[in-house]
Amino acid sequence: MSTVSTRLPEGRYGRSSDERADRTLRTLGTVLGVLFLAVIGFFAYHYIAQNKISAEVISFELSDDAVRVTLAVEKDAGTSGYCTIRSQAADGAEVGRADYRFGGDATRVTEVVTLRTTAPGSTAELLGCHAD
Repeated sequence: MSTVSTRLPEGRYGRSSDERADRTLRTLGTVLGVLFLAVIGFFAYHYIAQNKISAEVISFELSDDAVRVTLAVEKDAGTSGYCTIRSQAADGAEVGRADYRFGGDATRVTEVVTLRTTAPGSTAELLGCHAD
């Protein structure tokens, strides 16, 4: 006795459903991969292109009720915005925080700002700068 095969002859009736499913999944994976890369590229571009301001604390002087901070800001000409500075006590508690505004056509602004504190501060820290 011989065994009867239930499989269809190879290549005679077109692609099997498994091959069509593999092709669909491959196409869907490619489309989702391209969309993911486009979203990452979009956010990266806006992070780099829209970040028009950079700043740093050059120095600071401490006193009992204030901290004098020398702040250097580099920006595009005509850009205005603000920087947030804070001071902390020796135990890490925040004793002062303020926003300092800047503007004008200069691309580099160096300014000495006074941050009032509720207790003697031990440091001055730039938290960030933002354009208007």
